[in-house]
Amino acid sequence: MNTFAFWLAVAGAGVVTFALRLSFIALLGRIELPVLLSQALRFVPAAVFTAVVVPLLFYVDGAVEVSLGNEKLLAGLAAVLIAWRIRSVPLTLLGGMATLWILQALGQIL
Repeated sequence: MNTFAFWLAVAGAGVVTFALRLSFIALLGRIELPVLLSQALRFVPAAVFTAVVVPLLFYVDGAVEVSLGNEKLLAGLAAVLIAWRIRSVPLTLLGGMATLWILQALGQIL
């Protein structure tokens, strides 16, 4: 693939993505959704986030690992506790990542 074809594909993908997103914004601005659908759509971000994060926490090398040796799971639990107590996204991210880095450093030492 030459450079022009590559950038043409990138631009085309960008235009298609923008058009799809704009169509939903324009369409939903003109029609009124049923109450039940509107209430259900509020849970979509949490469901997508869960679908992305949970496999990363529980799977190690393609197998489910729920043990004290799973550093990502322990760091995720620490992040959940931080989020629950402090209710701050930046501190949750910092606390979870710090926990992961500390556990990984301890795993290399031991």
